[in-house]
Amino acid sequence: MAYVIAQPCVDVKDRACVDECPVDCIYEGERTLYINADECVDCGACEPVCPTEAIFYEDDVPDEWADYTRANIDFFALKGLGSPGGAQATGPQPYDDPMVAALPPQNDDWKAENLSLIHISEPTRRTPIS
Repeated sequence: MAYVIAQPCVDVKDRACVDECPVDCIYEGERTLYINADECVDCGACEPVCPTEAIFYEDDVPDEWADYTRANIDFFALKGLGSPGGAQATGPQPYDDPMVAALPPQNDDWKAENLSLIHISEPTRRTPIS
């Protein structure tokens, strides 16, 4: 079992979870973050720091976001990323799971209300949040 990042993270990518994760298993895609189930130690440190409440234990993912469990797993097979042993070494990936990539813009209301809360680590920041 592992934790899963679901829809509330899409187009937000706050990254507070990345800083909290003791095993560096949260990877950055183009539009969302993904947890590598092979590297996650189920400590749960990421869940309470997520301001969008996008992180769930695998058994607790809401039904409407159930496909994010698959997306978090498939992301690592899509381009052969596999389990490289830590997200810092690989950096942001220029792709997403096809389901996420096909979504229209997400979470604009949350971003507008919480812009000052969004946590972006400068070394991986590619574009300003608008």
